[in-house]
Amino acid sequence: MAASTWKGFITFGLISVPIRLFSAARYSHIRFHEVHRKCGNRVHQQLYCPYDEEVVPRDEIVMGYETDDGKMVIIDPQELKALQPQSSTEMEISQFVYLDEVDPIYFETSYFSVPEEAGRRAYGLILNTMKQMKIAAIAKVTMHQRDRTIIIRPYDNGLTIHTLYYPNEIHEVPGYGKEPPKSQNRQELSLAEQFAKTLIKPFEPEKFHDDYQASVRELIENKAKGKAVPIALKGKKLAPVIDLATALKNSIANKKASGATASKRNSAARTAKGRKSA
Repeated sequence: MAASTWKGFITFGLISVPIRLFSAARYSHIRFHEVHRKCGNRVHQQLYCPYDEEVVPRDEIVMGYETDDGKMVIIDPQELKALQPQSSTEMEISQFVYLDEVDPIYFETSYFSVPEEAGRRAYGLILNTMKQMKIAAIAKVTMHQRDRTIIIRPYDNGLTIHTLYYPNEIHEVPGYGKEPPKSQNRQELSLAEQFAKTLIKPFEPEKFHDDYQASVRELIENKAKGKAVPIALKGKKLAPVIDLATALKNSIANKKASGATASKRNSAARTAKGRKSA
């Protein structure tokens, strides 16, 4: 099992549940190394002190905070550890909310909580209560030298925890949401709804893939084998649409045509399969 990122208790009134947190998701990508083009070997980064004009080994690195007047205050890790509040080992449920009242923009990092053996029964009680009432819990926890507000919610027979951004961490972008949307006529809205309905499908995350990463991996494999590098086809050049109604009508027609083609292809495949089995 992967290393846990936090160990402590969920508290619900006088009930305490010992748990461990594990990262629920991790960004996945192909990692490249920095290499010297001349020889193809990896380069090494060094920590250099311009004052002493020397390379500094990592065991001589400490944490420092620069004040407004340019003074550097050295902080010892043990000094930070002594400041850790109760929430560093305990996440106390302070309130419950309905999940649809929490906008997803506040969600930051996701964790799976796994109960210790002694807390499984109490863990199940909290989980089943929240599932039955269709609610989520708000609590606070100290992680990575920060006080974090978190939301705890039932997911796949367990309690998933999301750290939340604070309101001051949600950026304001000039121009976003400041102007009311341009008005559309009834025909445009009707056509837009008609086209949108053709795209409504169940959410099946296993069908989504990182095609770019797959192309990068293919590029690496081809170059490693000395094969020709495939040239990516450029997409068509786009421009703002002026005649919305006509564009929507054409979109609907194209969707119907592609659907009919796919249906014929599937039908032919089923027929061929039937012939083979016969």
